[in-house]
Amino acid sequence: MTLRLAIAALVLTALWRPRLRGDRATLGIAAAAGTLLAVHHLAYYEAVARLPLGAATTLEFLGPFAIALCGSRRAPDLLWAALAATGVLLLSHSGTALDATGIACAALAGCCWGGYILVGKRLAERVPDGRGLALAVTWGALLSLPYGVTQAGARLLDPDTLAVAGAVAVLSSVLPYTFQLEALRRLTPRVFGILTSLEPAIGALIGLLLLGQHLAAPQWAGVAAVALASVGATRTEEAEERAGKARAADDRAEAARDG
Repeated sequence: MTLRLAIAALVLTALWRPRLRGDRATLGIAAAAGTLLAVHHLAYYEAVARLPLGAATTLEFLGPFAIALCGSRRAPDLLWAALAATGVLLLSHSGTALDATGIACAALAGCCWGGYILVGKRLAERVPDGRGLALAVTWGALLSLPYGVTQAGARLLDPDTLAVAGAVAVLSSVLPYTFQLEALRRLTPRVFGILTSLEPAIGALIGLLLLGQHLAAPQWAGVAAVALASVGATRTEEAEERAGKARAADDRAEAARDG
């Protein structure tokens, strides 16, 4: 985790050359985003060390899903929230036993990821390019350094480890975080949260196919329930947007007739 963030910070800093001098509000937002990233990474890696990948990713996804439904009182959204909660219960209390510490770490990772969506949106709005992201990831790397040194020590400098960490940093940090920040610049946190709906199912499939991690049938049903709830929330959001546009068009047409 430490090498992933550290190498990503070096790459982003080289690309964007952010300045430490700037308004305090922007620096504070970047620090908050970096803190959430560091804690998210730590919690998620601790979760996947104790849980099947599909279970950890499903629990982590509840953070973005909560952002997607936050503040909504529409009946369909409440239905999707209930379905997601049912999926979590199926995942946590049936089939293969899940480690309690792993569940707590995955839940913490979800909270941090949801918080990052909100803070990242503010960062994207204040900084028009990747400088804010570079500052955030650099701060996150600094925060994670004590943990990495304690866990791995001199192994962090092993050439093979550095090579693998470099690839992971570019593919799972530099590119995704850059694209995500661009998406947050154009989307609301609610829509962004919904668009991550396939993560639980993808995590479960990768765990099965590449890591040989098996979930019991009720737990697969739980993963499917969370993914279905996310897709349903997406469809509801799209339907509401179409209905809103149609109402606006009708209002304009009526105003034109009256005029």
